Amino acid sequence: MSSLVQKYNVAGPRYTSYPTVPYWEETSFTKSDWESSVIKSVSESNSNEGISLYIHLPFCEAMCTFCGCNKRITLNHNVEQPYISNVLKEWSLYLALLDETPVISELHLGGGTPTFFSPANLKLLVDGIFKSADKAKNAALSFEGHPNNTTKEHLKTLFELGFNRVSYGVQDYNLEVQKAIHRVQPFENVLNATLNAREIGYKSVGHDLIYGLPFQKKEHVIHTIKQTIALKPDRIAFYSYAFVPWIKGNGQRGFSQENLPSPDEKRAQYEIGKQMLEDAGYIEIGMDHFALKSDELNLAMETKKLHRNFMGYSSSSTQAMIGLGVSSISDSWYGFSQNVKSITEYKELLDQDKIPVYRGHLLNNEDLIIRKHILNLMCHFETQWVKNGELYIDEIPDILINLKEMEEDGLLFLDANRITVTEKGRPFVRNICMAFDLRLKRKKPNTQLFSMTI
Repeated sequence: MSSLVQKYNVAGPRYTSYPTVPYWEETSFTKSDWESSVIKSVSESNSNEGISLYIHLPFCEAMCTFCGCNKRITLNHNVEQPYISNVLKEWSLYLALLDETPVISELHLGGGTPTFFSPANLKLLVDGIFKSADKAKNAALSFEGHPNNTTKEHLKTLFELGFNRVSYGVQDYNLEVQKAIHRVQPFENVLNATLNAREIGYKSVGHDLIYGLPFQKKEHVIHTIKQTIALKPDRIAFYSYAFVPWIKGNGQRGFSQENLPSPDEKRAQYEIGKQMLEDAGYIEIGMDHFALKSDELNLAMETKKLHRNFMGYSSSSTQAMIGLGVSSISDSWYGFSQNVKSITEYKELLDQDKIPVYRGHLLNNEDLIIRKHILNLMCHFETQWVKNGELYIDEIPDILINLKEMEEDGLLFLDANRITVTEKGRPFVRNICMAFDLRLKRKKPNTQLFSMTI
């Protein structure tokens, strides 16, 4: 495995979208393009599957140096209500586009730190969303909670609003690692947050862990996994740390690359963590995720209904996903868009009654076919096609040739109309998807825009 890590540890996308963000346009893509895409998507799908909403709440009281998200650091909680007003204004602009009342099947609050906001203000936000929308039966409402500041009142308020899933950012329990990433949180805080959620009635509690962090060693990962297993969360995200300070700026410069585990050490951290989780009854779901056998994610994987988007893996999918808030990304299936990243610019555009997107991409037929192949590989570890038929493009023979070496390395099986990723190849699924990425093949970015695949 060590030689394979060295061979395939290259910069590559995580494929939360195809085409990936560096290939989206800022000048040729227009707001009217995006609005037409949303209207088409919602009109086709709202009545039978509803839509998804992602709301970005960017505020944090302190900077966590592992974080690659768009955030605003402040201790001033007076920013909460003005920001909520802006999000609801953006939602009203989307509602004005639609001929029917949207049915929300999935809603996720991300950040930043959603629990930076008071319970009362989170209620104000969610009530404002559903004032002009219907909630689907069995809707999945979830949020990201910080174990240090998610109170019982937060959990009760959101549960009463229909939220049934919460994920807590744990990362690692070693104090040296926590200090390096500026995220010190005792095990007791995670324990209390987890038990409170279960007591209130949440049907799914997740923990997010990261391997490959600065100063992190294999024994730290082992300790963290042991502590996690003791709490038995329903879902576990076990992420590879993405060190991209050239993109994320000073937030990832609290340590140097020399403080990070080597690729071989990092892979060893993943392998021991994966083994421990599987021994404890967790099933590996797609890339970076684990769930108990009874969890909906595992059932979705078994029935090939697992889906992946900018919110992560999901047991259900909607054709339309609208992102609200600064930097939020939306997906109409036919196109992607991203909002402006500055809170000031975001408000200025909303004051002009403009949906605040600044870049995006409309997918052509080739994009749509490749997107389906990449989704199949990321969710089901296989994909197939019919020659000159469904999901076929003229480049398929060349793609198979490019994957031949990976087959020889035991990472996948190839035949005339199917690719199947082996157990050995699952850690390299990003590399396998890169063989389908014709935009990356035709025009590589001028700078290293992606994290390393291993």
